[in-house]
Amino acid sequence: MAAESRVARDRTAIERRFADDWGIELPDSIFRYWLFLLSLGPVEQRALHDTELRPYGIMDLFDDPACPPREGLDVRVHGRYYRDPPEFLTFMHGGTDGLHFGLWYDDGRTCTGVASYYNNDGGGVGLPSGTPLEAVREQIEWWQAHLDSEAGEDEPIAANLAEERFRLRALREVLVTFETGDRPEEGRTYHETYRDEDEVLEDGDPIRFETLDGGGALADGESVVPRGRQRPYDRYDWCTNLHKQLTGDPGSVAAWVTEAMQRCAAGDPASALTLGRDLHWASEGDAERERQAHELLVAAYRALGRHNLAAITDAHHRHRDLPQVGVLRT
Repeated sequence: MAAESRVARDRTAIERRFADDWGIELPDSIFRYWLFLLSLGPVEQRALHDTELRPYGIMDLFDDPACPPREGLDVRVHGRYYRDPPEFLTFMHGGTDGLHFGLWYDDGRTCTGVASYYNNDGGGVGLPSGTPLEAVREQIEWWQAHLDSEAGEDEPIAANLAEERFRLRALREVLVTFETGDRPEEGRTYHETYRDEDEVLEDGDPIRFETLDGGGALADGESVVPRGRQRPYDRYDWCTNLHKQLTGDPGSVAAWVTEAMQRCAAGDPASALTLGRDLHWASEGDAERERQAHELLVAAYRALGRHNLAAITDAHHRHRDLPQVGVLRT
């Protein structure tokens, strides 16, 4: 009850902070995630630590909505990793190789779903889907599958596994009181059962142009770079070939940028949005690709009326060389 009272008491101030500084609407699902965190006892908190999940990014402001950034820094880059698309807003860190999870904002205002990727490893963000607690449940069941694979070891290890299984079950029991209570499967069976829900595109799903980051870009029009509809899997050959062109053929890239900007000025921002996202993802510390990505994305977002995403792009461009992504004053 104390946790529910706190969420009810502080929600308005939190929503106001994000509306004022980011220009976004926080979904109900992020407050359920917060209530879930506040509801955990010591055993469940230890289990969450076992899975290497911890709240981060925007969640740091839930404890203190008025917390300012350090002098000279923009609060909108707190928790924003170098390759994060502007649509991505970090709320949870996952431990190994820079795994982190973000709310996704296609239109810059309302949350489309959750995406995640390994900042220090390969792969992309994937199509946004689900809720923060669904993302936690998926990680719980991956951890359960890992523990299941460790069964049959010697006695001391078995004892430790039993304790870890107990903690994980306690964590799951709390989570399903908020979401996914209709899913009794556990471990690998859970992922085998519900995997197809994330891999099938329905006819009514929004059509996103495929992008190098794997999240897709929501826009109407045509693309300078040949690309299809974003799918829930990486088109390895397409991504590899485009990455080579973006990083190895500056003359062609400059020509694409010029044409994309011209099309955007003429009322078709699709090329600027998609190519800008590609160059943002493939910047790799190159100042010219960073500049091109910034120019394209700001133009595209403004043409699409996504002015807060343009502002986030501006802020990130100014601070992409920060050695750490935490910028709040502590």
